[in-house]
Amino acid sequence: MSTETADVATTARSIRNPVLTGFHPDPSILRVGDDYYLATSTFEWYPGVRVHHSRDLVHWRALGGIITNRRLLDLRGCGDSNGVWAPDLTYHDGLFHLVYSDVASFASGYWDPQNYLVTAPDISGPWSDPVKLHSHGFDASLFHDSDGSTWLLSMSADWRPGRDRFGGIEIQRYDRERRRMVGEPRIIFRGTSAGLTEGPHIYRRDGWYWLVTAEGGTSWEHQVTVARSRHLHGPYLADPNGPLLTSAGHPELRLQKAGHGCLVETQHGDWYLAHLVGRPYTPLGNCVLGRETAIQKVDWATDGWPQVPGGVPAEAIPAPNLPAHPWPDEPATDHFDGPQLATCWSTLRRPADADWLDLRARPSHLRVHGGQSPVGKQTPSLIGRRVGAARCTLETVVEFDPVNHRHLAGLTAYYNTLNWHYLYLTRADDGRAVLELLSCDQGRRRVHPDFTVDVADAVRVGLRAEFDGPVVRFGYDLGAGWRELPMELDATILSDEHAAMIIDGEPAAWGFTGAFLGLWVQDLGNDGVYADFDHATYLEH
Repeated sequence: MSTETADVATTARSIRNPVLTGFHPDPSILRVGDDYYLATSTFEWYPGVRVHHSRDLVHWRALGGIITNRRLLDLRGCGDSNGVWAPDLTYHDGLFHLVYSDVASFASGYWDPQNYLVTAPDISGPWSDPVKLHSHGFDASLFHDSDGSTWLLSMSADWRPGRDRFGGIEIQRYDRERRRMVGEPRIIFRGTSAGLTEGPHIYRRDGWYWLVTAEGGTSWEHQVTVARSRHLHGPYLADPNGPLLTSAGHPELRLQKAGHGCLVETQHGDWYLAHLVGRPYTPLGNCVLGRETAIQKVDWATDGWPQVPGGVPAEAIPAPNLPAHPWPDEPATDHFDGPQLATCWSTLRRPADADWLDLRARPSHLRVHGGQSPVGKQTPSLIGRRVGAARCTLETVVEFDPVNHRHLAGLTAYYNTLNWHYLYLTRADDGRAVLELLSCDQGRRRVHPDFTVDVADAVRVGLRAEFDGPVVRFGYDLGAGWRELPMELDATILSDEHAAMIIDGEPAAWGFTGAFLGLWVQDLGNDGVYADFDHATYLEH
């Protein structure tokens, strides 16, 4: 295809939102030459900081994650929706710079947000040892100014009772040569009346410094705010026309929660905004798919301020004038033939290391050594992939020889330690191998004894989990064809909205991730048991 033909083909296409479906929040978008990268939050999941790559802003492919081992980040004991928040990806002097926050707490305004910086000559690494930055607040980002200086921005957290916990946007210089913070931090922007000011990014254009922030919280009142100043340290004046983008006040929109934005300029001088959205199943209802990434066109008005058409998120916009660059489709079935897990998989709270995951012991199988219980936060054995559509399935075949009730292996529809559904193989007290079903709703477990299935005569057991809008169903195959368990489970408990719990005005739990389908193995007696999974097939319907 010629370049001219490719240009026409791309122009005829649209960017369809969300461009990254399922749990992909807090996007940081970056262009290096003709390549575009999107980095998103991963919280308690490895690999940390998931990255996607595009050459036309339409087609995106997953590159995997940057934080692949404990040298870069240790998530043992990480709480639900803690961990890696709002990464920032920049490029300067031939190096990729990644800043990320490891947030340790929600309690009483004590976030304990440790910020880190790693660098690499290529997006695929190798990445440097992490530099510990300050812990003044989360959502940290770097700004590389034209004079060669580099600055770290973040929200400024204030733990003191009665004070605004979102104390404004803070800036401090970072010395790249000495790899440390220098000078004194300064508050440069207190935010607008929307409050909860976070997610800062700074850009230079037309003699102005443009400060883009997220405000209004991460739910229905979320928005992208823009302020500008002639000087890096302000004062910054917020756009008098209001937010650049928000879904607030528009419950009819399919894309809600629009906020936390990041700008990018194309090779041709066009501007786009990457931002998060949610897709509730009902108006302002539960977002089982979590917070996703969308892209909008940005125009610069005659008064200088950037504008998104209508100020609301569009489901489709014209593609930029860039050569079309589709990627090969991701295979529906993972046969576990590779030397490492495919990029579609994530692991919970511990990296995909050989001490519990084995792709070599048995060809075309994934061997998973059992880990902690569903509430264990140090060594769980859960391999999951994001639910990217309201209707989708995951099928697998497992071989497992449990010795007693402490050994479980199967398929889960999972949100966090307190909210999940689980179809598993185990051993009953009478010695039979059985298939059982268990659910957990905000920490309250519910057994389904009517659906116990005797699998004593089956060496290989097929398992299937299906999301069908607000419903989760499970099925099994003992060799004579698929049979569906006659029960519809609540999928909406696997959502940000359901996971959040406020007690006495303080967050006891939060929900920032999204639903997963996963392979789960427990060895509660630490007896050395494992399960072999022959393949896993994920389909969206």
